[in-house]
Amino acid sequence: MSDFLQTMQRRKVISTLAVLLTLAIGILIGTLISRGVRAAQRQAKAPDAQALDLPSPVQLSTVFSRISKDVAPAVVNINTESTMRPQAQAPQRRGPQQQQPDPFGNFFDRFFDFGPFGGQQQPELKQKSLGSGVIVDKNGYILTNEHVVGRADKIKVKLLDDPKLYDAHVVGTDQETDLAVIKIDADHPVPFAKVGNSNGVGIGDWVLAIGSPFGLEETVTAGIISAKGRDLGSQFQRFIQTDAAINPGNSGGPLVNMNGEVIGINTAIATGTGSYAGVGFALPSNVAVDVYNQLVKAGKVTRGSLGVTFQPEQSPVLLRTFGAESGVVITGVQPDGPAAKAGLKQGDVIVSVDGTLVKTGDDLVAKVAGTQVGKEVTVRYLRNKKEEETKVAIGDRSKVFAELLNPSEDQGSPGAEGTEAKFGISIQNITPETQTRLGLDDTRGALVTSIEENSFAEEVGLQRGDVIREINQQPVNRVDDVSRIQRGLKPKSDVVFLVLRNQRGQSMTLYLAGTLP
Repeated sequence: MSDFLQTMQRRKVISTLAVLLTLAIGILIGTLISRGVRAAQRQAKAPDAQALDLPSPVQLSTVFSRISKDVAPAVVNINTESTMRPQAQAPQRRGPQQQQPDPFGNFFDRFFDFGPFGGQQQPELKQKSLGSGVIVDKNGYILTNEHVVGRADKIKVKLLDDPKLYDAHVVGTDQETDLAVIKIDADHPVPFAKVGNSNGVGIGDWVLAIGSPFGLEETVTAGIISAKGRDLGSQFQRFIQTDAAINPGNSGGPLVNMNGEVIGINTAIATGTGSYAGVGFALPSNVAVDVYNQLVKAGKVTRGSLGVTFQPEQSPVLLRTFGAESGVVITGVQPDGPAAKAGLKQGDVIVSVDGTLVKTGDDLVAKVAGTQVGKEVTVRYLRNKKEEETKVAIGDRSKVFAELLNPSEDQGSPGAEGTEAKFGISIQNITPETQTRLGLDDTRGALVTSIEENSFAEEVGLQRGDVIREINQQPVNRVDDVSRIQRGLKPKSDVVFLVLRNQRGQSMTLYLAGTLP
């Protein structure tokens, strides 16, 4: 029995030793393999490459939420009511060249608000519209678009989480930048947004658009800045372009950066449908601040002017013809304006103002418009390919171009988009959009938008949709050229128009002549 027990104990010891030996061998093999792997890793193909570390996740949604919470209370919904007064009656008696159907009927009815009444006298209608705005002062001063409130008879403002509907009045408007300042009178300080510096934003920066698209209050959309300095045809508007959704009703609302600062006022969209199509435009805050400060101080915006006109595009060929490498070719000089008094003429090329080089029309406008009215500046220019110099006293643009910017009442009732001339027509400058829709090669000329009954224009055969290119062999590039030329005409003067007309899809050039009554 004892021998059996001893045998069993020996077997147990041997089994234990075998297990321990197996474990020891396994540990040894694992160690050798691990060392081999580490050695292989040390022999990687890119020994100088640094290992990548994952950063902490950035919660944009949290940032958006915080900004929305901070800024939204300062964004208001604007309801306006305006009276649509009758348009001037269209001609009942046609001239000899007006027998054909008007090929621009649908275009003008749609884009120039001639309405569905076929040219007959329209009844007064009440029109309501919606827009947005942003409070920038605790005392209730609001920045918005001129086209939101400019023609309103009544303005109502709704604040976030405030059941009261506030009456607002217009402090001032500026059509050149499509900006306006309105004010509400509250019995307590109201929330306001901080205005930032739009020069500090860059392409690719995140932004939020806040407003009331389609009347849906306090709607927030996110996107990036997709372009800067976008030119849409106005001398005083260079827009910030964004893909943050902007729709009808967003006009006047703020474009906000990631610091919660207003860096733009949402103004326009590029669309073929009337709704968001991926591109929106906001007027930079730096422009808005300058306009705002002038409006709250004086109720209007004053800009300097030389009293000259020029083509938006200065082609190298044009400049070479006048002996210049860069500069702005004068196409017209306003009679009795600052430039005329200083001796500047059509065909002169402005190359600098007070030592600041002028390479483009934008350079000239930026320098002159911001100069104090009455200040004398030195203008260097080329005439007959020789450089000359003159002193010019800066004028008030609203007075220098008074007939263009503020047509007088006795010249008729121009359409909202037009400027009246004494020939009995309403005309407007040709924008890039109008150029595309009409299929024009360029934006030269003055587009006829309406014709008075029994007028001189009707007698000679001018039609709505004609593009006036010359009058008495003088070139017409802009509306003010027509105004300038007609001021030099007297009763019984002969007048010859050179017009471009689209007849049944075909463009033709016509001379239309007559004698003024």
